[in-house]
Amino acid sequence: MKTMKLIAALLVMGWAAHAADTASVSGKVTFDGVAPKAKKIKTDSDPQCQAMHADSPLLGEEVVVGDGGGLKNVFVYIKSGVKGEFPCPKEPVKIDQHGCHYEPHVLGMHTGQLLLIKNSDDTTHNIHAMPNNSDNNEFNNAQPAGSADLKKTFKAPEVMVKVKCDLHSWMTAYVGVLEHPFFSVSGADGAFSIKNLPAGDYEIVAWHEKYGEQSAKVKVGDGEAKTQDFKFSKAAD
Repeated sequence: MKTMKLIAALLVMGWAAHAADTASVSGKVTFDGVAPKAKKIKTDSDPQCQAMHADSPLLGEEVVVGDGGGLKNVFVYIKSGVKGEFPCPKEPVKIDQHGCHYEPHVLGMHTGQLLLIKNSDDTTHNIHAMPNNSDNNEFNNAQPAGSADLKKTFKAPEVMVKVKCDLHSWMTAYVGVLEHPFFSVSGADGAFSIKNLPAGDYEIVAWHEKYGEQSAKVKVGDGEAKTQDFKFSKAAD
């Protein structure tokens, strides 16, 4: 009987802890000033890539600004203040080589989580991950058209792991690896949202591949929804 009561109490405590993870931080990342024009990528080094973009050019994704000034592909994450351990998701994260570019261009994942790398193109790609953290293994694999998905993991947190294609120099992507699930990537409108946060004091960081990082301090209570915006501008030449 005592054992049953103890189990019931632990279940209630676990539910209460989970129920308390109801805070959120959301906002918008914008570009201040005249947005740079997206660069047209020359794909003539590979006839298959060139054929894919015969009607519309492939555009660079280094800086993508929407109509309302929203800055896309910004990795927003909780850098400090997170307590406890979080289980690795069972669902894999996916990245696709499609149209001779990576989809998505920026993504996040948990340490130890499975990364599935797909090649949807009718040409060979060579995916090359270049981590700076020595605990994360560098990999460099050719992936011919029609081949099976590659399966990779990263053991240690790192913001960011750069991925490139050695056969197509314009192809790059960035992977943020964390030990918790509190991250987001800004969409075409610049919006992001980090949900299911426990109450606490946090440092939140917005990372952009060209314009660097910005950080802010936020404090959230149970069930509280905070707004934190970020604004980037062109760096001085």
